[in-house]
Amino acid sequence: MHWFWWVFIFFAVGGFAKVADAGRTALRTRHERKMERLESARQERKELADADRTPEPVCGCTHHLAKHDKQGKCHELVQTPVAWDADQKPVRYEAGPCTCQQYIGPQPLSQIYAEDLTDRE
Repeated sequence: MHWFWWVFIFFAVGGFAKVADAGRTALRTRHERKMERLESARQERKELADADRTPEPVCGCTHHLAKHDKQGKCHELVQTPVAWDADQKPVRYEAGPCTCQQYIGPQPLSQIYAEDLTDRE
């Protein structure tokens, strides 16, 4: 029966609250770390998928390389404003040519480097 007084004193000084608080803190920390690991794994999968994809040949005007001619001029139609309101905000648009002058995106490898297949000697 001597141990009963020790248990009573432990509860009286708030020992149980400290133990419960330590348990809650440990569970919260465990949960936060698990969420960080899951986010890290998701980010890694996204980076691997992005690294495996070849770069899209897209110009600064957001049009694909296929829309540009050999000189680099864009032949895509875009919406250009033709009327403005009192606050200088466009209110009416019409289709017009893209004003992009030259494609500046990544060049396909076939246009950059092609090693000779045979030796001419």
